[in-house]
Amino acid sequence: MLSKKTKYGIKALTFLARQEDNKPVQIAEIAKNEHISIKFLESILLLLRNSGFLGAKKGKGGGYYLIKDPKDISMAKVYRILEGPIALLPCASHNFYEKCDDCDDETTCAARRLMTQVRDNTLKVLESNTLADIAF
Repeated sequence: MLSKKTKYGIKALTFLARQEDNKPVQIAEIAKNEHISIKFLESILLLLRNSGFLGAKKGKGGGYYLIKDPKDISMAKVYRILEGPIALLPCASHNFYEKCDDCDDETTCAARRLMTQVRDNTLKVLESNTLADIAF
């Protein structure tokens, strides 16, 4: 199941993408409009800022804003930053692979084969969508 952190991160990015002229938006405004706790949203936006998706301006008229064009923000990248691996099992992951302790032979593991298909299809959907695709 998708974590609230990822769900709220997507909602916040979508809200920012819809701003005219990419103007900075205060955390309180995003939180109010998207029904997200300000404290929780602060940590999410900081993570997205440190990952290179957002910029921040201090002072009057300040807030967060997109530093990339929404069409250049892959939802697969957003997902990996906020959620972590796309694969549901570590042995089915491309970027976060780990051998399962309880598995003798990955090539015959039915759970791994199924979860690899789930990963591939999920990845296809996430990679084929940008922030622009879902925001407008």
